[in-house]
Amino acid sequence: MIKAISSLRKRLVLPLHTHIRTLQTFSNYNAQAASALREERKKPLYQDDGYADVDWDNLGFGLTPADYMYVMKCSKDGEFTEGELSRFGNIELSPSAGVLNYGQAIYEGTKAYRKENGKLLLFRPDHNAVRMQLGAERMLMPSPSVDQFVDAVKQTAYANKRWVPPSGKGSLYIRPLLMGSGPILGLGPAPEYTFVVYASPVGNYFKEGIAALNLYVEEEYVRAAPGGAGGVKSITNYAPVLKALSRAKSRGFSDVLYLDSVNKKYLEEASSCNVFVIKGRKISTPAANGTILEGITRKSVMEIASDQGYEVVEKAVHVDEVMDADEVFCTGTAVGVAPVGTITYQDKRVKYETGDESVCQKLRSVLVGIQTGLIEDTKGWVTCIN
Repeated sequence: MIKAISSLRKRLVLPLHTHIRTLQTFSNYNAQAASALREERKKPLYQDDGYADVDWDNLGFGLTPADYMYVMKCSKDGEFTEGELSRFGNIELSPSAGVLNYGQAIYEGTKAYRKENGKLLLFRPDHNAVRMQLGAERMLMPSPSVDQFVDAVKQTAYANKRWVPPSGKGSLYIRPLLMGSGPILGLGPAPEYTFVVYASPVGNYFKEGIAALNLYVEEEYVRAAPGGAGGVKSITNYAPVLKALSRAKSRGFSDVLYLDSVNKKYLEEASSCNVFVIKGRKISTPAANGTILEGITRKSVMEIASDQGYEVVEKAVHVDEVMDADEVFCTGTAVGVAPVGTITYQDKRVKYETGDESVCQKLRSVLVGIQTGLIEDTKGWVTCIN
């Protein structure tokens, strides 16, 4: 009986030892695989193999995710560590993440353009970096340095080079996003922050293409109020405009023009772009007083217009001035420089000058020429990606 038990014990123990050795081998294999994966991640991800399979002649402003995104993280009281490129994909967030519960996030928008010789250009990304820092300060968030921001945008653009449309066919829209990704229950700043940069090839923002827009002056809803966050690119500024925008589009309009929240008599901006009003040689735009976003395109167009001899004024623009203008146009990274054909306010609809000889078109031609390398950049606005 004892011999039988001993024999059974040997048969049971032997497989256990074998199983342990198998686990050790598997663990070693996992360690080697993880090491190989880390080494693989260090290798350049760039695919410089021509163009992606995209119908470049029919690009709209929809999401067509490019291959790679850039990710960098930071603790609440720390500094951003070195980020890295990875395949575009979902990111994991706690249900209690600050961005999901309290809207603690800001974003930027910039574009990469392809020159006729194939080189890639960025337009004033350092200004986007500074604007993100100002927005992060308002939203009580740490932010990447200017160098970190610009480097991340460069890496994202170059890694997705094959998604940059051919010259004259569109651009690669690049979206840097800074969010409170750490979990938090009570109202307060998140314990961790994530900086993500992703990209998508795009064409014209509005379905009208480069045709003139038809705008509606909104009197019921406002976009921002004094003391709020209307002057920064907080994500909380955009969902509230959807109802008014959807209603306007259902009535056949392209977008909404918002008035100030106090008097509802002074122009502010459209849902996602700044607005300019032209009367003779004078170009007016609402002053950036905390409720209006200081657009990079806005700033650039103002300088181009001044160079061409126009009087450019930032001020409170009364809605009556808009209805008496010669031309009106909108500016923004996404929309570019877009002419306005009509504006409807209350029961009155006004038409404006548009076409190749318009001031809007002349300003647009100069701006696009600089952005795409067709016009010499004498201002240092363009960054070439090598």
